[in-house]
Amino acid sequence: MKTLRQKLAFGHDFFMATCSLPIAMFLRLGNEILFYEIKLIFLWGVCFGLISAGLFWKMGLYSGIWRYASVNDLVAITKSVTLVILVFFPVMFLINRLEWIPRSTPIINWFVLIAFLGGPRFIYRKIKEYHYNGSSGIQEQKRIPALLVGAKDTAEMFLRGILRNPNSAYEILGLISEKEGPVGHQIHGLKVLGTIEEIPKIIKQFHANRKKPQRLIVAKEDINKQSVQKLLLFAEELALGIGRIPSPTDFHEDINENIPIKPIAIEDLLGRPQLTLDRPSMQSLVEGKRILITGAGGTIGAELSRQVARCKPASLSILDNSEYGLYAIDLEIAESYPNLNRAALVASVRNRNRVMRVFEDETPEIVFHAAALKHVPIVEQNPDEGVLTNVEGTRIVADCCRNYKVQLMVLISTDKAVNPTSVMGATKRIAETYCQALDIEKEAETSYTETRFVTVRFGNVLGSTGSVIPLFQRQLARGGPLTVTDPNMKRYFMTVREAVELVLEAAVLGTNEKAETGRVYVLEMGEPIRILDLAHQIILLAGLRPDKDIKIAFTGLREGEKLSEEILHDSEKPEKTKYAGILLASPRTAPLEQLTKQIDGMVDAAHKGEKTEIISLIQKHVPEYKNSKNIPMETIAS
Repeated sequence: MKTLRQKLAFGHDFFMATCSLPIAMFLRLGNEILFYEIKLIFLWGVCFGLISAGLFWKMGLYSGIWRYASVNDLVAITKSVTLVILVFFPVMFLINRLEWIPRSTPIINWFVLIAFLGGPRFIYRKIKEYHYNGSSGIQEQKRIPALLVGAKDTAEMFLRGILRNPNSAYEILGLISEKEGPVGHQIHGLKVLGTIEEIPKIIKQFHANRKKPQRLIVAKEDINKQSVQKLLLFAEELALGIGRIPSPTDFHEDINENIPIKPIAIEDLLGRPQLTLDRPSMQSLVEGKRILITGAGGTIGAELSRQVARCKPASLSILDNSEYGLYAIDLEIAESYPNLNRAALVASVRNRNRVMRVFEDETPEIVFHAAALKHVPIVEQNPDEGVLTNVEGTRIVADCCRNYKVQLMVLISTDKAVNPTSVMGATKRIAETYCQALDIEKEAETSYTETRFVTVRFGNVLGSTGSVIPLFQRQLARGGPLTVTDPNMKRYFMTVREAVELVLEAAVLGTNEKAETGRVYVLEMGEPIRILDLAHQIILLAGLRPDKDIKIAFTGLREGEKLSEEILHDSEKPEKTKYAGILLASPRTAPLEQLTKQIDGMVDAAHKGEKTEIISLIQKHVPEYKNSKNIPMETIAS
């Protein structure tokens, strides 16, 4: 016996089992039991109790806790009692052919013993729940009144946890269902009040003398995005906080802790279904190939590393200039895929000699180039660094791909390269044109390259390092305010999974023999999202109210920023591909020889730190480049 409670439970069950046999006989015989020898009945009762206790212990009946008695415990009791009956009464039949006991007694005893064992357990549980629910008026006043969205297993589990926890932060006033079916029914005494569409009407029904809900808590794991958008809308209109409960696997073992309410997954803010692409084709592209990923420590590079590792490459070489970023993803890959042949390479894509040695040593067949400086204001202040990394770094990697006869190079670009107003966007556009030129050069009669160059362009990635979501989350943790540059600023957003699947899918399309050279693959990302709306939703998901609990401050456009991004230039006529959600564009490019001379001049100016000369050369190379403050380039360059 491990604990006092287990000893008490064992003693209780032995006593109940001992008593159950005489009581079963009394129920069968009534007053006729007086014709039997009472001492003998109780002697066999003790024998029955001893056998029961031994079998109960063997069956693990004391591993549960009475306070949490459930249907599973009742099933365990039923199995144990059935085994006791099947063992005891055949033995007694062999000893005395059960001449001292009516034949129906075993069946009656089966029911009696189950009631004697299960009844006290469930009564104890109800007493505990009643004690916690009515324990303290002060605690009750501190609880946050809420409506629970969901009327299935997860909601029932959450409600059960609330009932068991005297320190729960929430008082559930009722339930909301996605469908009409459960409306009017009850779970643990709480009524399903209506559907999601009826939430405004339900809130109005809470009169002044009743507690009004302050939160909406989502207790449905597979809730669809349309329902999430409605909940966010109602939450904002009715000044309600909103959050979700963890999945069942996330519940803490210590039931005394508050059940945490987490924000709804940030992916639900997209307002569109996430694209699911052709994974078998991605698998066939990567499987058995030697893969090199630059910028592997970043958000996109790390996710690329995960998905590529899953596709069983012959080897995976991950390269990054950040030692910590590289260490983190290498450790993750090592733990998930211990048998994968991999190499973690600390290197800068700006160092031509180092990159050449990497290609010589690793002999990659496919290269994903994700290394870049991407933070717009930082690159705006350091245009020389932007040129050396985004332009020269891309050229070095691309040249190595061509010189070492790599089968495929995939350049990861950005929607900021379209009509750029920032140095970052302009440098990524130059990187695009260089890879396009190399790809077109492949088709020329004089070309000696065997490499395909594929460019992939997409918008902002939700939750990536340096993006707006982590910024909002840090500001929220400090109590606000959330800073938004302009109330009308809009951006395209996608999840990191979508971004990486696009990269892999575009690589599949680009390797098709009939694929045209010099094209750019673009993801259809639905409608752009207003950053102010995103800030409101982040606050609501934290269970707080915008402009009341958390302020929103407008800071004005930063250098290089524009109000809205574009994924296609006006001159880029998009074409549909065989995969839904992926477009093919034909941006302007230039001859490789001309581009090489222009980039040489730009890189030379960057090495000398001549920022005005850099801006002037960028303007000549990317005529559509306009800075965000609409200052003429002639003024900047002068």
